[in-house]
Amino acid sequence: MALSDYIHTFGQHLLKLHGERVHKIALDVGFTCPNRDGVKGIGGCTFCNNTSFSPNGRQPQEMETQLGSGRRAIAKRTRAKKFLAYFQAYTNTYADVTELDRLYRQAMQERDIVGLSIGTRPDCVSPQVLDLLATYQAQGRIVWLELGLQSSFDETLQRVNRGHGLKEYREVTIAARRRGIPVCTHLILGLPGEGEDHHHATLDRVLEIGVDGLKLHPLHVVKQTVLANQWRRGEYQPMTLDTYIRQACDLIERTPEQIVYHRVTGTAAKDILLAPEWCSQKWNVLNGIERELARRGHRQGLFAGMPWINEEIPDAA
Repeated sequence: MALSDYIHTFGQHLLKLHGERVHKIALDVGFTCPNRDGVKGIGGCTFCNNTSFSPNGRQPQEMETQLGSGRRAIAKRTRAKKFLAYFQAYTNTYADVTELDRLYRQAMQERDIVGLSIGTRPDCVSPQVLDLLATYQAQGRIVWLELGLQSSFDETLQRVNRGHGLKEYREVTIAARRRGIPVCTHLILGLPGEGEDHHHATLDRVLEIGVDGLKLHPLHVVKQTVLANQWRRGEYQPMTLDTYIRQACDLIERTPEQIVYHRVTGTAAKDILLAPEWCSQKWNVLNGIERELARRGHRQGLFAGMPWINEEIPDAA
């Protein structure tokens, strides 16, 4: 059995739709973030050292070079011949629409790039950006808008210095989906002050608003972050591997089967990861989720629409 036997994975979703493997190539094209450049803040999120999400650090190579190296690495593993340009690092709608169009089209001019996946913040997606993405989709391109929500609790978002709330997420998600643009929402398990009930409440709120894809990430502590200082002072305790696997499986079971899981874990490079150590071992986590779902005899959607056990959901404290 494979993970895709239990979960509606992004890879299998694309394979079914397009008849062949389509993989993302992660890109860093030098965007910044309003929570770093002074528009909303200068420190960024308390957990964010973007090297942990960026394949090329803060001195990105030319886009053509990144696409080439990504293509070769993925093709060696999977023999894929078609790819999505995944604008991943920082806030990839945080520029003038003309500049965004130039960058997006530069990626798609390569013949094997069949579409885009755009990672961004809910407060940085204007109607003009959505219209631009809808134009590409109308031309037959695959387009995904990836929104970093992390939690539906405004108290938590304030605690981690996120710089936006659930309201901005709700508005842009509804606007995107009205244009037919699929939305993939990023959720973090283990944020400071949150527990299992918060994770389920966030899932329920995201499902109620409407969503097409999900990404689950464990919160990991990386160097040069506020969270790292909190962890050193004993103010933050990361999740254990067993807890993450159990809670991820619980959320997967409650997710309707038509929703696509783009990712069910996240990792950081060992040279910047402080804790927990297991966040450097992607396959251990993926295999653990697969084994747990197999042990339960469950799969995605089994408990969709059913309430979580705890009926009273506390505010983040």
